[in-house]
Amino acid sequence: MTVTESRPLRVAILGSTGSIGRSTLEVVRRHPTRFKTVALAVHRSRAELAAQVREFGPRRVVVVDERVGIGGDPSSARWEVGSDAMLSLAADPDVDVVVNALVGAVGLEPTLAALNAGKRLALANKESLVVAGPLVLEAAARGGGELVPIDSEHSAILQCLVRSDRTDVARLVLTASGGPFRGWNSAALAGVRPSDALRHPTWEMGAKITVDSATLANKALEVIEAHFLFGVPYSAIDVVVHPQSIIHSFVEFVDGSVLGQMGFPTMELPILYALSHPARVGDERLRNFDPVRAAPLTFEAVDRDLFPLFELGIAAGRRGGTTPAAFNAANEVAVGAFLDERLSFPGIPAVVRTALDEHKSGPARSVADVLEADRAARVAARRAVESVGPEVRG
Repeated sequence: MTVTESRPLRVAILGSTGSIGRSTLEVVRRHPTRFKTVALAVHRSRAELAAQVREFGPRRVVVVDERVGIGGDPSSARWEVGSDAMLSLAADPDVDVVVNALVGAVGLEPTLAALNAGKRLALANKESLVVAGPLVLEAAARGGGELVPIDSEHSAILQCLVRSDRTDVARLVLTASGGPFRGWNSAALAGVRPSDALRHPTWEMGAKITVDSATLANKALEVIEAHFLFGVPYSAIDVVVHPQSIIHSFVEFVDGSVLGQMGFPTMELPILYALSHPARVGDERLRNFDPVRAAPLTFEAVDRDLFPLFELGIAAGRRGGTTPAAFNAANEVAVGAFLDERLSFPGIPAVVRTALDEHKSGPARSVADVLEADRAARVAARRAVESVGPEVRG
């Protein structure tokens, strides 16, 4: 599927009121002859969604939370409610590209629905691949869907691999900003508040992913995602801290050549590439790179002792089965408790570790297997939030 002049690609955005959803709409706004928004879905942000509907005129609109009223909108859009409606939207035959910008494991079933229906899936919901990577790849193969990442790191790798044989790849190197607490010590981290963790040095993102970037859990999730996206073993995926967030990832090839993709931090560029891949669409706003302004570029090793969720997440990925789903679920619960100020920052990895210790890993043969692991890990994590000792409670 490529962008053509004859007809704009018809785009559905799941999670249109989140940061990725809003950035996708900004890209569509600048390229009305290339892309047309035909469907929008949100969990419950009814007011902002209504404003988007008035501007972009989608054909279908879904609010997942059935408690949210959908009446009273004067547009011609077909308004629907419930998770089944969102799955139907993801498989809609009048949609070319589904942008999955949902947060958390809730994004899995729409991912499978889109791929089973043969859609191009522009994936920002990394949890889909984390919790059920094999099931996602099976759905893509079965339905003929196309999986294109939106994460800046994975978009960078994809761009470096254009016209390259995957057997030529020796190693992937994902970059990490290091988050707001790079260079801190454990004593300082004990007093961190949510407002501190939400001050990311280079990216503007939603609350959950911003905290994940502060704990480096997000980078562990990205390693798992890269493993499935590019078919590279965990032993050939590395992470390096790059505070400037200018180089988004490297690919090292078997002959020693190394390619990297560069650019100032913006999610609009990987979104545009995910929509147009393998073609490129000109965008004057994004052509702003200045090497002098980007300098200097520095790199550091990940502090694995200070950020234990990084190792815990990668270990969960290596173990496979339902363990990645348990890691993701426990982390979602712990991050929620931290944002609610019921758990300290060091308490996040403590809760996740406790939940993983209780997890009985099994094969992830079905969505039901994944959802049960998710449910059990959330129960264990909620119990751990209430039982952590005073040394890790804020």
